[in-house]
This record gives sequence, structure tokens and C-alpha cells, in this order.
Amino acid sequence: MNVLLLTVATGGGHQKAAEAVKEIAEKCFPGSKTLLIDALRYSSPVADRIIVGSYLNTIRNTPFMYRRLYQMSERGESFYGLSNTVNRFLSHRLEKLIKDFNPSVIVTTHPLALQMICGLKGRTKLDIPIVAVITDMAFHSFWMHDGIDAYIISHEFLKKEMINWGIPEQKIFVYGIPVSQKFLVKRDRKEVLQELGLEDKLTALVMGGSLGIGEIYGVFESLVKCSRDIQVIVVTGQNKKLRKKLEKSSRNNGKMVKILGFTDKIPDLMDASDFILTKPGGLTVTEALHKEIPLFVISPIPGAEEVNASFLINNGAAVSVIRSTHIESVMQQVIDNPAKINHMKEMARNLSNKDSWNNTAQLLSRIEKRDRDRYEEINCTIPVCELRENISPNLLSSIKRKLWLKI
Repeated sequence: MNVLLLTVATGGGHQKAAEAVKEIAEKCFPGSKTLLIDALRYSSPVADRIIVGSYLNTIRNTPFMYRRLYQMSERGESFYGLSNTVNRFLSHRLEKLIKDFNPSVIVTTHPLALQMICGLKGRTKLDIPIVAVITDMAFHSFWMHDGIDAYIISHEFLKKEMINWGIPEQKIFVYGIPVSQKFLVKRDRKEVLQELGLEDKLTALVMGGSLGIGEIYGVFESLVKCSRDIQVIVVTGQNKKLRKKLEKSSRNNGKMVKILGFTDKIPDLMDASDFILTKPGGLTVTEALHKEIPLFVISPIPGAEEVNASFLINNGAAVSVIRSTHIESVMQQVIDNPAKINHMKEMARNLSNKDSWNNTAQLLSRIEKRDRDRYEEINCTIPVCELRENISPNLLSSIKRKLWLKI
């Protein structure tokens, strides 16, 4: 099986979802070839800098404007057509990549990448199945295109919404957003705390996604100044300025603090923590649900993350922290209430899809064969296997030059 995975780097969640599907393909189908590409950067580094840069600047500096743009595009006003036109134009460079790699299935985890590949499929004789992984609990018109063979989504409520949008029910698979194997197993809490140099006591994990955005500093200040005996872990992602600010603020505050930048230790940090304060990115909250850790929602990006927050709160797996100064009050309502904590953990367990790996593997197998009447039973018990580098040297070299990436 050759699996081509396409994403766009407007945040870490889309990338992590693609990496999870890549992991599933490599571990469940030994000998398979996988290739993960940032479709926008590969097609046009200049367009990538403009589009992604504009998006990041907007959500950081003028989130109210992003909310308005999101609402307008959700109603199909102008932006959808413009985006579709731009992405169809940019998709030409993907054609040679697809011809060289010869994928048996294409998986996309970002709507811009999906527009590009569906546009290419519509204009050419490309006859390769396309699977779209929706990385939030919300649906948007940007995910609607001809030529999509399957959608992998997070929950049944989203399925009903998509059917109302006109998506055929037989194309929708409620398998949960794919996550890495590391989030499907749990380590001993005391062992992880010891590795981190922390004590075995109430521990809060504060995150702002891969970009390290949101009211992280205010949340941190409220936690270290509160009257509770608590220790705090903060992950600042790519936000180096925030990390330095927090490190300076953490000196001599009387609380045990661990401040990290971009890290691959998130599964361990969740295992070590009693609750997590985070903006509700689709991948982060899905990972937390698998770890069954209570969610305190802070600083949602307008649009999809607000829907994510609402979904989690309505289903009892999360609580909202509207202002950082409210944290101690919210902790009193949650941490001091064992029944509430147990309920949140139970709802997290109910909302997480424990069969996500097997189901996604089986879907890839069925999609690849393009025969709905045949079903290959995949017994994917997460075996340990080595990463397989089966990409031709010439293609790999070309990708490195275009993406400036070390593969």
C-alpha cells in the first residue's frame, strides 16, 4: 500500500493527524510506503508564506476579524470560491509528485490540501481514492468537494451535521480523529513525575498548542499565586518569547514549575498531570480524551475551536475558564468535587474512540481495494516496527530541496 498524506502547516494539529495516519499505515501494513507532504509549501513556498503567515497573524493579533471571516466563509460568501480557485491553480505541481510516488490512497488532514487534490482529480484522469480526516468537532464548507471517497470524523453529532450539508452517509466514518500510538497507552504517573523532577502531588498542565498562543501567561500567574499546594507544567510550543517570559516569572515563586518549549513528550506530560488547561484544538483535546484527563478550556480560536469547546463542555468532559483570574474558583468547583472529576474522566473515556487504529486501518484497506463487497480483517495490535524509508532517492531528494526539510 502506498499512502500519500497531504496537510498544510496552519498549526500542529493537522500535521499530527497526518503523522498518526502515517503511523497506522506503517505499523498495520508492513512494507507499505508512506509520504507526508505539506501540500501548500510544496506547491508554492511563496504562497505558503503569504497564506499561512496571514492566518497566523490574524488569529494572534485580531481574532475578532478571524471570527468574522470564518462566519462569512461558513455561509459560502466569496472566500470559498476564491480559496478554491487559488488552490486549484497551485495544485498543478502535485501532479508530478503523485505520478512519481504512485499512491494507492491519498489522505488529507487540511481543507486547503483537500481543495488542491480534489481540484486536480476533477481536471485530470487521476483515479486515486481520497480520504479526508476532519480534525475538529465542527464541519465547514471548505471540506465539501467532489471526488472524496471517505471522511473520517470525530463523533456521531458531526455525522448528522454533514448529512444535513448533503454529504452521503455511506462516505462518513465515525472512527475518531487519529492520534499517535503513544496516546493509547498509559505510563505510571509516579515514574513520569520522577523523570521530570517533580513531586507526587496535584499537577496542572498548561498548553497553547504548537504555536503557544492564548492566555498562557495569565493562567500560569494565577496557578503559581493560588493558595493550593500545586505544581505546574507549561508547554509553550514554538513561542520562544513566551518561554523566556515564563522562565523569568517562575523564579522564586514558591511553586514547583516545569517549563518546556516544543516537545514530543506530551503523552508523558498528560500521564503525569491531574488536569490540563488548554485551548481546544481538535488534536490536543482528542489526545486528552484518550488519556482521560479533565479538560479546562482556555482561549479558543474563533470558529472551529469554539465548537470544539462547546461540544466537550456539553458532553461533560470539559469546563470553561473564561478568564485566567477565575482559575482558582473553577478548581474549587472541579478539583474539590470527586464526583465531578470522576464524571469528567468517564465522559472522556466515552468520547474517545478506542478502536480508532483498527477502524482506520480497515478503512484504508477497503478504500485501496476499491471493492466495497470485500473486507480484509486487519488485526492491528500496535506492533513494534521500524520506520520504513521506501521512497526512491530521486523523489526524496526533490522533496528535501522544495520543502527545506530533513526527512
